[in-house]
Amino acid sequence: MSPLKLYSAPLSGNAYKIRLLLAMLGLDYELINVDLRAGENLTAEFLRLNPRGQVPVLVDGDTVIWDSLAILVYLARRYGDGEWLPTDIPGETQVMQWLAVSENELLYGLARARAVVLLKRPFNLEQCQAEGKAGLAVMEAHFAENAWLAAGKPTVADIACYPYVMLAPMGEISLEPYPNVRQWLTRVEALPGWVTMEV
Repeated sequence: MSPLKLYSAPLSGNAYKIRLLLAMLGLDYELINVDLRAGENLTAEFLRLNPRGQVPVLVDGDTVIWDSLAILVYLARRYGDGEWLPTDIPGETQVMQWLAVSENELLYGLARARAVVLLKRPFNLEQCQAEGKAGLAVMEAHFAENAWLAAGKPTVADIACYPYVMLAPMGEISLEPYPNVRQWLTRVEALPGWVTMEV
């Protein structure tokens, strides 16, 4: 039996990031879906795994990691043979820049806009859409000259940014004005091991 267990939720873009990288690394794991609407993430048992009460959580033997970015870094370093997270200073720095975008413009913009439309969360939709579009504009300019976000190859930066960009239309943000971004989505989806989110 695989030592890897992933606590996930079908609608979570952050949890999908981990399922995506696990698939691309070819790793077997046990998937445990957490019913967020039923509050399973707030039980004492789950809070022992992640005191923040959030998915994803990865358990690798005796090691427990929460937060999607921390899990991406862990998997890349532990199982990625240096392919998904560069060890050279320029490459690693570029990855970190885009991980910051994933946790700022894409999270507060694209992800929250989707949460308003899909889950009726009480965020300001127009403000979220504006922030999301600002992030997409930065990516669009970057992809005018680059195929990937960092280090000239697929990295965890692409995995971190992909889900909420792909899901942007669910937050009523069209990707039509961003042809370079759409081409990048196609490149990600052509990578070996890519799996759909199945939303």
